Amino acid sequence: MFFKKQTSIDTIIVGLGNPGKKYEGTRHNAGFAALDHVAEKWGVRVTKAKFDALTGTGTAAGVKVLLMKPQTFMNLSGDAVRKAADFYKVPPERIIVLFDDISLAPGRLRIRKTGSAGGHNGIKSIIYLTGKDTFPRVKIGVGKKPRPDYDLAAWVLGKFPQEDQKAIDKACEDAVSAAACILEKGCAAAAQTFNGKRI
Repeated sequence: MFFKKQTSIDTIIVGLGNPGKKYEGTRHNAGFAALDHVAEKWGVRVTKAKFDALTGTGTAAGVKVLLMKPQTFMNLSGDAVRKAADFYKVPPERIIVLFDDISLAPGRLRIRKTGSAGGHNGIKSIIYLTGKDTFPRVKIGVGKKPRPDYDLAAWVLGKFPQEDQKAIDKACEDAVSAAACILEKGCAAAAQTFNGKRI
């Protein structure tokens, strides 16, 4: 087991997105969708309102995890993450974040141990409010804008076309395996398995 037991909650797994029906199925909510797959696979109900998020606790790979879907809207995601991390005394290195990435083709995953926000407002907020960029992340490819002048907000808040949805669903399923691999073997092993893999 890569992540050893330390506290009542050992690891926090966060899916990023925007709350509300109007944002369901959008590119920017790929993190929420992936977390839903994680919760279903691990038998966790992410329904408890806590830390400005919907939360649920469970065990995976022998590790007690808190699953979170911040309800603060994307650009304030760090508020919820910091509150949970402070409460359970979980360091950034034990916070796994699932989120959308427009630089990756739909259906691709990329695991990173650290890194900048890369223009993603949710990641920017987490880095700013935790003071660290050393949290593992599972990036879910949602595809790039069709042309440079296309409005970025309109793109990430748009829904997937039918031809991409199957790849996204499979990517969310593989995000479950990626999160489990990070827990069991660490980021390097997960990256070796999933980075660049066409889903």
